[in-house]
Amino acid sequence: MNGALLLQGLAIGFGIAVPVGPIGLLVIQRTLAGGFRPGFLSGLGAAAADAVYGAIGGFGVGWATALLLDWQAGFRLAGGLFLAWLAWGAFRSRPAAEAARPARGGTFLSTFLLTIANPATILSFAAIFGGVLPPGGSGAGAGWLVAGVAAGSILWWLILAGGTSLARRRLPPGAMLWLNRASGLILAAFAAYALVGLAL
Repeated sequence: MNGALLLQGLAIGFGIAVPVGPIGLLVIQRTLAGGFRPGFLSGLGAAAADAVYGAIGGFGVGWATALLLDWQAGFRLAGGLFLAWLAWGAFRSRPAAEAARPARGGTFLSTFLLTIANPATILSFAAIFGGVLPPGGSGAGAGWLVAGVAAGSILWWLILAGGTSLARRRLPPGAMLWLNRASGLILAAFAAYALVGLAL
């Protein structure tokens, strides 16, 4: 039973992580600029946030869900502004300089904060977990499911950062510079979408 829940959680975590949005783009951009380590650390930040939201949804922490959803507009504003700042940094970055600079904890923290800035994710996890966990399921069952979600998310970021790192070795420096600029523009579009949505 626990093994089945772990595998189901792994599939859920992998499936939620796969669609390429601002986090996936950041992982690709940071891997192209600095190599596997900063890219994978960025992915780990998103996986940690998925695990937090998965735990809140899986264990039915109602007060936390209500609190985060009440502050959803503030989170979205902060996330949009943070994305705009990251877009500017990506547009201005120089791949050679990034590669020479050791990865810092900011790569993990930035994607953790960006992922956690979408409280509506809790509702997705709560709905999915409600369909997977048996009625009256134990806390241990929810724990195995959350562990699977974290593992599935980490697996995807490992694949994405690893594949991008391999591709990076075949790209000339000039191409990486333009890819960074393109990433910055796309991140800016994500930021604009998040901020404009607040006014609608």
